[in-house]
Amino acid sequence: MLSLASFKQYRQRVSLIAKHRWSPLFVGVAMVLAAFAAVYAFTPLKTTLKERVHPTAFAAINASSEKLDEVPPPVEEECVVRTQVVSSAADSRSYTYSGEVRGRYESVLAFQAGGRIVKRNVQLGDVVRAGDVLMEIDPKDIKESVALASAQVRAAESQKRLAELNLARFQRLHREGALAKVKLDQSQMEYDTVSSALEQASALHAQASNQLEYSLLRADQGGVIAGISAEVGQVVAPGMPVITLVRDGDREVEISVPENRIDSLRDVTSITVSFWALPQVELRGEIRETAPMADPILRTYKARVRLLNAPAEIKLGMTASVRVDEDVAPVQLIPLSAIYQEEDKPNVWVVKDGKLELRTVKLDGFDHDKLRVVNGLEDGDVVVTAGVHKLMPGQKVRVSTETMS
Repeated sequence: MLSLASFKQYRQRVSLIAKHRWSPLFVGVAMVLAAFAAVYAFTPLKTTLKERVHPTAFAAINASSEKLDEVPPPVEEECVVRTQVVSSAADSRSYTYSGEVRGRYESVLAFQAGGRIVKRNVQLGDVVRAGDVLMEIDPKDIKESVALASAQVRAAESQKRLAELNLARFQRLHREGALAKVKLDQSQMEYDTVSSALEQASALHAQASNQLEYSLLRADQGGVIAGISAEVGQVVAPGMPVITLVRDGDREVEISVPENRIDSLRDVTSITVSFWALPQVELRGEIRETAPMADPILRTYKARVRLLNAPAEIKLGMTASVRVDEDVAPVQLIPLSAIYQEEDKPNVWVVKDGKLELRTVKLDGFDHDKLRVVNGLEDGDVVVTAGVHKLMPGQKVRVSTETMS
């Protein structure tokens, strides 16, 4: 079937040539060649010709073709790599936070009575003593209440005196037998009633008098005025904050710590506080307290750093930088170029017995231009630090003379 098909193809080509008016001799030669090719393509005849026509030549051709097919395996050459010997080292971390100088004790003062503010006696930054009047509200209505309560007290006192005289008269008549016991009991009840009314009126008078005193906002103790949130003419309600008083005493720096660093504050070894306005001043500090909940907007935790031996030039509201130093467990440091990322896992090439081995490692952040390795390597391992994306597992390598220790 193969020879017949080949013959038909050559015949079609010859016919095509004839259509183009080639010479008859050329056509005949082409037909003879086509017939010979079709016959030679027949496998049994081809084998017979190889064996009988020239067996020596065909044997030489077959031998040379077999030699060409047998390609010798390539000789594996060692690859020179740059490496680093892994060793553990003590690790320390430093974080810097911006903060503001605050007072150790801060009091938010408010009126205990409501009304319109008519006077403000202090300014921001004023130093006050305990008992100083800071603000006043209009006492007109409160004075009217005091006068009303005072009148009620006087009325109750008059009723009590009258009830007391009646009771004494009824007691004398009862002893003389001129008055029944029932009338004496009624007189005693009236006396007790007016006595209670007098006590009630006295209490209302005292309450009104206290309200009059509450119209004056006094400093509970000495300190510095750090904030004023109300002005003259403003109507305030009882308990509304109007003045922030920072008490005399320790100075602190308030900082905001991100949620992934709040637990590490327990491992702090030292805290150093510097000030933008006082570059020559550098103080030691210590964490006094941390907020139990994060700020709902910033999502950070407030922390207070107490300043040790703070000089007098440290003023409230100054900008401070707090450097927190932490000691952590020893880690192994390798260059970033040693990481070979495979899917989502970091790996390194380790040279072992002259061959490469791919090993998965666990990282824990950066240290300048190095990576911290906390798991996956041992001290003394030789790690490839360059050309990691051109290597293969099991490849023979030779360590470069430029290997870093």
